[in-house]
Amino acid sequence: MLAPTHEEEEAISTTSTPSSPPDLRAQKLKRVLQEPIVDMAQLRKLSWQGIPPELRANTWRLLLDYLPANADRRNQVLDRKREEYSATIPRYFDVDDTHRTNEEQTIYKQIQLDVPRTLPTMTLFQNQDVQQALARVLYIWGIRHPASGYVQGINDLATPFIILFLQENMNKEIRQIDPSTIPSEVLTRVEADTYWCLTKLLDGIQDNYTFAQPGIQRMMFKLSELVKRIDAPLYDHLKQQEVDFAHFSFTWMNCLLLRAFPMHLSTRIWDTYLAEVEPFSILHVYVCAAFLCHFSAELRSKDFQDMLMFLNNPPTQSWNLQQIDVLLSQAYLWKSLYENSPKHLNHR
Repeated sequence: MLAPTHEEEEAISTTSTPSSPPDLRAQKLKRVLQEPIVDMAQLRKLSWQGIPPELRANTWRLLLDYLPANADRRNQVLDRKREEYSATIPRYFDVDDTHRTNEEQTIYKQIQLDVPRTLPTMTLFQNQDVQQALARVLYIWGIRHPASGYVQGINDLATPFIILFLQENMNKEIRQIDPSTIPSEVLTRVEADTYWCLTKLLDGIQDNYTFAQPGIQRMMFKLSELVKRIDAPLYDHLKQQEVDFAHFSFTWMNCLLLRAFPMHLSTRIWDTYLAEVEPFSILHVYVCAAFLCHFSAELRSKDFQDMLMFLNNPPTQSWNLQQIDVLLSQAYLWKSLYENSPKHLNHR
């Protein structure tokens, strides 16, 4: 990896700010959430550094603009949005196949294939009721967003919301929840909240899923240019071994790195993404660059096949939250340096 230039060293001192201790930050976050009208700028600032699990569900709802900042309006909005979603089920999902268009039947069949493959190692997602809830969310979203329709990978993006809202409602860690004991009214609430939060998330990245997925193509190209600037030896080795960035980074972009990390680490990354004022897809590319360059030395010792195996199943099972914080800090630094200075990306 290239040594920092003087400009980069200067940026480190101006862009890196010490984070509050987790307990103090949690106290501050609780105070912000308890205000009659939440200060969204302060909420974003505190959430960027990570949200305590017990505060994550409502904080994500607020960051995604699913719930209003005004506390007096929240219950009313929540009830209305859940009822609105429930009304879409008989209209769009619970219909005979003969009433679906050919395109709708294609979407329906693809979802029925993808849902059982979603987090196959997690018992929760092998439960029939949970699978049916996920299928409804994906199908209704696809039908109501015809510009893209349902695309494989969106099923992954729904899973953090299902897990988060189930933990909130059941007051248990997800692996302590027996899916057969989930009350139907709880799953109904979780399904509706998942639909609306997924919708808000996808609103900012819908061109990732339109024809030819131009958003993902742009992000993969940008990642390639970043690595060329930041870590020329790694970039050259990838080219020498004929490893195209699409071979591994397509999934990173399509699923927002969900398949690259254990879920508790992915949700920590999403805390930061949802706290971003700018579209989080900008920071995401820099996170992918930091992630790839983290393994630079190891990757440069591998050939084509070994690199692909490594990058499509990166060794992150033993990673911890501190490593994620370092990854995000590195990504933030590079974003501060390069995002508004494209000339840097053309320099070798």
